[in-house]
Amino acid sequence: MPNTQDTLAGLRRWNLERDDTSDPGGRIYRDQAGTVYHSVTRILKETSDTSGLVRWEQRLGPVEATQQRNIAATRGNMAHNQAEYLLKTAQQLARNTANKRNSIRWDDQGLARIPAPITQWALKRVRPNVPAVGFSAKGYARGLSDWITENVTEIFASEFSIHHPAGFAGTADALLTLKGHSGLVVTDWKTSVNRKNLDSSHSYVHQCGAYSLGLTHLTGLKATGAMIVLARRCGVPQTHSLDADDLKRAETAYMDRVERYFDALHAAIQATSA
Repeated sequence: MPNTQDTLAGLRRWNLERDDTSDPGGRIYRDQAGTVYHSVTRILKETSDTSGLVRWEQRLGPVEATQQRNIAATRGNMAHNQAEYLLKTAQQLARNTANKRNSIRWDDQGLARIPAPITQWALKRVRPNVPAVGFSAKGYARGLSDWITENVTEIFASEFSIHHPAGFAGTADALLTLKGHSGLVVTDWKTSVNRKNLDSSHSYVHQCGAYSLGLTHLTGLKATGAMIVLARRCGVPQTHSLDADDLKRAETAYMDRVERYFDALHAAIQATSA
């Protein structure tokens, strides 16, 4: 039986070399063989309709728009970091407890399965002791950590890196099981002042498809769904769930965007060298 749990643990380490200088379009990554990967978020950005973003920046002005983006990025990082601490610390506590009770079982995919009550006990034990965040992120981080404590039943990975032969790489937030969902769920944390219409064409949805593809490529695991958790300034987060069919469509949509991205990139290179 393969020890897929160890493979997942290995994905916590970023195994690609980051390069911010050699490509004029932005950050790229290389593996030991020199293969180049472009970031998931860069591909999504370059294949998105940015007209609304342009109008927003024109309305605020470049200085204010930059400040607002920086504030949002800092807020998101703080909320993400608290969620990561909660999941990783609870995962270790749950595993240690399950080991003592001899209650870990290994499934046919090579995953260590810890009883949900132990994981939920561990989350509730860790939740009061998560690191504090700055004032701007308090409501977002609280809503996100509370949601995790209430809904997560198993923790398999948090902040795991993926890459794929199609030429993309990135970091997924978590691989979990959740209340009301069967199977493995790729989970992505977001923060936003406003609610969002997360339909099947949204980049957040396609991002889950990218992470699912990378997960399968590197581990052989197939997620049966995805969950986008959009933390708000106050109150419970907005959530958007993808079932197996939705996730498959998200994978296909993301691969279409990868193709468009590289077609445009190659066209730009040819135009420059002509």
